Amino acid sequence: MKILDRYILTTYLKTFLSVFIILMFIFVLQAIWLYIGDLAGKDLDTFIILKLLLYITPTLIPLILPLTILLVSIMVFGQFAENYEFAAMKSTGISLQRAMRSLSIFIVLLGVTTFIFSNNVIPWANYRVYNLRKNIAQVKPALAITKGQFNDIGNYNIKVQDKSGDNDQFLTNVVIHKKNKNGKNKTVIVSESGELRSSEGSNILQLVLYNGNYYEEIFTRNPRQSQKRPHAKSYFEEYTINVDLEGLNDVDINDKSYESRYNMLDVAELNHTIDSLYDKRDETRKNFANALYNRTSIPTLNNNMSPKKDSIFSGDILSLFSDKTKNQILNLSKNTINSTKQIIDTNKQNFLINTKWRNKHVQSLHEKYVLGLACIILFFVGAPLGALIRKGGIGLPLVVAILLFLTYHFIGIFARNSSLDDSLNPVLATWLSTAIMFPLSIYLTNRATKDRPLFESEGILEQLKKLFGIKRKTLTYNTALLDTGSEAYTTLSALDDKKLIDVVKHYRQYDYGIEYKNSSLEILNSRGITEQELKFGGNLTDHSYEESLRLKYSYEENSKLAFVLYLIALVLTLPGAILRNNGYPVIGQAILVTGIIVGIFYLFALIKSFIDYSNLNKQLGKKSISNAVMFLFLGLPLYTLFYFLQKKKINEDLKVNTVKESTNTSKHNVANSQHSISKRKDYDTYSRFALIFFCVALVLLLTYFGFKSSDLSAVTAAALELFMISTLLFIIYAIASSLSFNRLYHEAHHLDNSQNMQWTIISFIAYPYVYVLRRNKIAKDFSA
Repeated sequence: MKILDRYILTTYLKTFLSVFIILMFIFVLQAIWLYIGDLAGKDLDTFIILKLLLYITPTLIPLILPLTILLVSIMVFGQFAENYEFAAMKSTGISLQRAMRSLSIFIVLLGVTTFIFSNNVIPWANYRVYNLRKNIAQVKPALAITKGQFNDIGNYNIKVQDKSGDNDQFLTNVVIHKKNKNGKNKTVIVSESGELRSSEGSNILQLVLYNGNYYEEIFTRNPRQSQKRPHAKSYFEEYTINVDLEGLNDVDINDKSYESRYNMLDVAELNHTIDSLYDKRDETRKNFANALYNRTSIPTLNNNMSPKKDSIFSGDILSLFSDKTKNQILNLSKNTINSTKQIIDTNKQNFLINTKWRNKHVQSLHEKYVLGLACIILFFVGAPLGALIRKGGIGLPLVVAILLFLTYHFIGIFARNSSLDDSLNPVLATWLSTAIMFPLSIYLTNRATKDRPLFESEGILEQLKKLFGIKRKTLTYNTALLDTGSEAYTTLSALDDKKLIDVVKHYRQYDYGIEYKNSSLEILNSRGITEQELKFGGNLTDHSYEESLRLKYSYEENSKLAFVLYLIALVLTLPGAILRNNGYPVIGQAILVTGIIVGIFYLFALIKSFIDYSNLNKQLGKKSISNAVMFLFLGLPLYTLFYFLQKKKINEDLKVNTVKESTNTSKHNVANSQHSISKRKDYDTYSRFALIFFCVALVLLLTYFGFKSSDLSAVTAAALELFMISTLLFIIYAIASSLSFNRLYHEAHHLDNSQNMQWTIISFIAYPYVYVLRRNKIAKDFSA
């Protein structure tokens, strides 16, 4: 074995043994808590308790071993990646597969050993645990009267509210149910207090009750009398019950009479038992079918009949009989049907019980094969995952491992429970969780081998951006110049060197084009200041601002995609849910599922835009905690409103549409013009969405009244609910458009806006009319 293989294997084994022992200790403690009811109050020897825990330990291996392999793989390979040991290996030409070779051999051998262990040791341990628990449960029941619950002692079920005294011999509020020979509770004894008395070495337990009542149900064959619930009642001041404990305490702790449970059998025994159970199922079905067939009397129908000649009767067969005979026939038919139905229901329950018992054997058989293979697959999930997340230790690897294992474990539990009644094939159910992890292991190993990140949502998001026509924005650079005869060039020529350098560096912040920068550079060159000098002085490019712009463009792309997906998910999910609950389950379910899938892509785009926005705030030196809160509480439920608020806030932070104060009048006018354009864009966006939702709400309202008197109640209910949603969205955008319109005219002090309040009130009734009025007014006032 080479030094590298020895080092990797040694590191893995040390961590493996440590984690395995810790997890075993935790699960054993959990087992003690689980079986505390079997152990407490039994006066058992310490050796018996230790023996039970020793038998329980092997039964925990199916839980502990896969979790240990997954956790250790993530920890060890994450530590290698975090300490750049993988980087050193790759620099010498050693790939991830080569580094995993020795461990792969070890894991395969461990998987084979696990199968042998699960086939031999675990059934033996389950056999021992089951028998020992059965025997312990019967030891000294007199000491196991727990307050607050019924305790089964011999022929009595005893419940006490409280126990007191040095030996808990004094009882308060005692309720006793006495079982008869049929196991039914016909006698109830209730007393205010009681006392347990017994002498050392005696097999008789005396229970003395004080101040109570004795109730006994009286059995009668008369149905009318039984409806009155006859019973006998007597009062007593003192009543003594003697319980013989000799038979109850005569328990052999080492008795092993229970040996036929499915988890106590190996592969050969399970195969034989499963074959027997399938044969029994076929035989039971055949007998049941024959029994139902014989109840029809078809085989003996012609035994007592000897017709003189063949004839065909086309009338009502009951008309051949007298009224008295008709009643007898109908009553007989009714009783036969009820009896047959009862037989079918009883056999149905028996079939279900037998099916569950048979499927448990099938599951137990395949779990032995699954366990060994699961260890191998989980290793190939954990090892590359650790190399990808590049984190060792207990922190993040533990969280990731627990989440993965819980997913794996719960999928297996749900699948196995679903297969007990044959809803799912028991073989498929047993292998399902491992089958899901198999492609994940291939995917993670492939990603880690190629040294690529864990997830690449860019590919999916880029395709969606192309689908919806969302174009990528980039910072443009060219050699365009201003016309030397233009007013803008003359203005630049009049500036001193300091202001020209400021234009070169911050031209994007002034919302100037690249031609302003190029012309400023040309003027500076003519004055003896070269680009090289500006570059060395850090005045040629504002790198920080340009990086902020790149992040802004990236955020705008992803947020616009999230906005589109949000609208689509909203349009699909709400009608789908309404249709599904109003008489159109198939169509509604299909639309709802489509909306949920689109919603998942929306969440991806939202998370990506949040990352871009957080990076932008970090670039600008702003705290991102408040932004995260806004994303959480506004981004998810009200993204249509949040999208525009965030977009505007980013523009204000970057001051894209504002210009620093300058003595130059033309620059000030340009700034005001750009600012007005920005306000108009905001108003146009809000007003258009308000108009859209107003029209949608109007159509839905007309649909509601149109189908209100028809039989399509589901359509009217869906139209009404969608109308309310559309109206709410319309009100939000109508208010936003009114405020935006007011801000637009507030910036232009010389323009009249006195009618805005009246238009706002009218807009809630006739928004299209107000929309046209405002659009014409803006076109007239801002035509220049």
